[in-house]
This record gives sequence, C-alpha cells and structure tokens, in this order.
Amino acid sequence: AIVYGSSSGATESVAEKIQASFDDAKLFNADSVSVDDLKPFDFLIFGASTTGVGDLQDDWETLLPQIEKMDFTGKTVALFGLGDSASFSTSFAGAMAFLYNALKDKVKIVGAVSTDGYNFDDSEAVIDGKFVGLALDEDNEYEETDERIEKWVNDLKQYIK
Repeated sequence: AIVYGSSSGATESVAEKIQASFDDAKLFNADSVSVDDLKPFDFLIFGASTTGVGDLQDDWETLLPQIEKMDFTGKTVALFGLGDSASFSTSFAGAMAFLYNALKDKVKIVGAVSTDGYNFDDSEAVIDGKFVGLALDEDNEYEETDERIEKWVNDLKQYIK
C-alpha cells in the first residue's frame, strides 16, 4: 500500500510513479484512508510533501496519530518525501522526519537514501548521513525524479515478501 499526502499534486504524481513500479500496489490518499484499510498490507510506503519550513503536509494530521497506534507486527515501512531544496534548503524534505519519528520504534523502516547528489544545507530527515527515505525535489531537481524512484524501488523490492 502506498499512502500519500499532497497539497499541490506533486506528491500524488510521485506516488503514482512509485505505484507503477510495483505489480499490485494500492494507492491511498492520507485524507481518506483508514488504518483498517492498511491492515491487510505487509509492506507500506508513506509519502508526504513538506510544507512551510519542514512541516508535515496537512492530510497527515488526522491519520498519523491513528497510524502510530497501529499494530505493525509483520509489517515493513518505507518513506518518501518531497521538498524544495533551494527555497527551503535548511529543512529539505523535513516531512519525512515526522513520519520517521512517529514510526521508528514501532516498525522496521527500510529504504534510506544517501544524500550524495542532492543540493541542500540541512534536513531533519537525514540520520547518519542518509535520508530516512526517498527525498525528491519536483521544483528544482525534477529531472532526477524518475531515476531516483527507479533506484529506490529496486532497493525496496528485496524487502517485499
């Protein structure tokens, strides 16, 4: 299952690209999905755009507290996040940090991505030199998106049962 929160449509578009890379992935908008909808899935991908200065996209405000209470036994999670590495260079893709911090002690999170090749100054979504998931910049580095998705998805496929 792929769950995304998108204000401008960019995160939705990326979620659709990620979905197309998997044979049977289901796509859900964070503003209309329930925890019950996600229970059947062993592999979950959560994505959010970053709003303001490193803030989580609004559609996640109701869903994230519910997901934090979810039973993650037998589940694996991957994260992706969008941001603007030029205008918000010190908080790039920071929304992923909200998702990561809410889930890191509850479930195995896979799909960390090296910061090599990215142009930004700082991000709460970087731990030990890697993004906690796939970071994308559809404003300034859109030409990198498809290749970054392809590499990330190929890495994720090793974790899918």
